[in-house]
Amino acid sequence: MQTIFFNNKPKIVATGTIAGPKESAGVVGRYVDKTLTDDMYGETTYEKAECKMLSYAIAQAIQNAGLTEQDVDLLISGDLLNQIISASFAARDFDFPFLGVYGACSTMAESMAVGAAFVNAGYHKKVVAATGSHFSSAERQYRYPLELGTTRPPQSQWTVTGAGGVLIADMGASNGYPAITAATFGRVVDYGITDVNNMGAAMAPACMDVLLNHLRDTGRKARDYDLIVTGDLGALGSRILKDLTWEKGVDIQPNHVDCGEIVYNVIEDEFQGGSGAGCSALVFNAYIMDKIKKRELNRVLFVATGALLSTVSSGQGESIPCIAHAVVIENEV
Repeated sequence: MQTIFFNNKPKIVATGTIAGPKESAGVVGRYVDKTLTDDMYGETTYEKAECKMLSYAIAQAIQNAGLTEQDVDLLISGDLLNQIISASFAARDFDFPFLGVYGACSTMAESMAVGAAFVNAGYHKKVVAATGSHFSSAERQYRYPLELGTTRPPQSQWTVTGAGGVLIADMGASNGYPAITAATFGRVVDYGITDVNNMGAAMAPACMDVLLNHLRDTGRKARDYDLIVTGDLGALGSRILKDLTWEKGVDIQPNHVDCGEIVYNVIEDEFQGGSGAGCSALVFNAYIMDKIKKRELNRVLFVATGALLSTVSSGQGESIPCIAHAVVIENEV
């Protein structure tokens, strides 16, 4: 089995989110804690702005939980930049232990699952899981510097400028907070995609694999979830995922949505929609969590996806191995 079950049901006490100007203009913008009018966020480089955004999301999650920095036992975080510098540099702003993780754009689900495991086992009482990304820093690292004005192909996505953090805690039998009840850790899947602009096609098979294994392990059907929300597959990747699961006899069409599809106002303007570690972090912690707290959604399967490529591997002609992790969030009756 790839799924672990959290019998002590760690609770999501609060979230913290921050969104860039383009992201704030979409439907998600009205749900975030802080919206930016300048993606530099008062800094001199995009990387510094990304780090500052992640620090904000972490601090805001703690503040929204009514806690202080001294109450937190552990930070679990990662990002897209080399040596996860956004996460590690943000961690130096806080006086609690830091565990750096890397799952590319799947980092939000990965960090939530690991944090829930620590809390469920009783090793820690309060854990913050967080991640983020920045369009301009990601473009400079993975593709081309913005100054080149390179034409974007139609299969490409737009890396989300945003960050999200979630505070996971042991709240006992309290029914006032949604609980993380299970997590399915994915396998690395590679269908031979080499186009670094076509992330949706590369990641969809990994998403399909973890989703099918989750349903097998839990004995549930896709219809048992109010919503199956995937990470940054975008419009094309979302369609590929639906086709792949349909071929395996699983229909997710009625209750599936992808964070990359809904983060921006009009998908056509952004080609295939959003991507980046900040995509699922922002949409889930702001928009989806708002609906869970209002009990408009009571059982959600959150499946964040990540492409484990680097500029070196792509430059050497390697295909793109991908990963996805799934987390179950439920309101207790």
